[in-house]
Amino acid sequence: MSKQIQVSGLDAYYGSHKAIEDVSMTIEPRSITAFIGPSGCGKSTFLRTLNRMHEVIPGARVEGKVLLDGEDLYAPTVEPVSVRRMIGMVFQRPNPFPTMSIYENVAAGLKLNGRLSKSETDGIVEDSLKGANLWNEVKDRLNKPGAGLSGGQQQRLCIARAIAVRPEVLLMDEPCSALDPISTLAIEDLMAKLKDQYTIVIVTHNMQQAARVSDRTAFFNLAEQGKPGKVIEMDETSRMFTNPSQKATEDYITGRFG
Repeated sequence: MSKQIQVSGLDAYYGSHKAIEDVSMTIEPRSITAFIGPSGCGKSTFLRTLNRMHEVIPGARVEGKVLLDGEDLYAPTVEPVSVRRMIGMVFQRPNPFPTMSIYENVAAGLKLNGRLSKSETDGIVEDSLKGANLWNEVKDRLNKPGAGLSGGQQQRLCIARAIAVRPEVLLMDEPCSALDPISTLAIEDLMAKLKDQYTIVIVTHNMQQAARVSDRTAFFNLAEQGKPGKVIEMDETSRMFTNPSQKATEDYITGRFG
């Protein structure tokens, strides 16, 4: 069952540099939330704070709260590995493990969940590939290298790998930016199906994509160069794209800057 994320007063730092400031928002379960805004305004940084990937960078830290159905993900007793199991991540460029087969790529995270039988693993791999809309294309070559797939197939393989461990939330950092239009459409169709089961958060520079796939949109921006990024506005996507409340949002959506 997908879960609600509540963020309050979140600041993120790289060493002494504050990258984002005072971000507060609610991300609803079983929905797609898009983050838009110019490069360098903290969208990807904020996305990474949601599953504690931010802190793998030396000197990076977070202040504020991130709650998953009321549980503080940054509480001292919470293990970052368990957070990343609940909140999966799909990166900008497809990153299948190059030395592993398609099957091994999907099964890679299952070892963290204890010992599973071969038949249990087989079932989860098949279900995950079906969930990523990839099974029919690869079922006869599961032992071939994952890196031998096309770019769009590799990205769907990475989505299958992410959902194999049964997360509650899927984070996607510009998942289509390296893909052709046909592969992009396949990923967008997949997102629409997956939101029935998962809370999905996507960073995108593609305004049409945000308008097509997301239920709610948050617009990030910098007050000025060198200052931390902030959320300027967050609303239902249809409302934000037709009647934004902030002039900066309208200027960005209509292409006047960014």
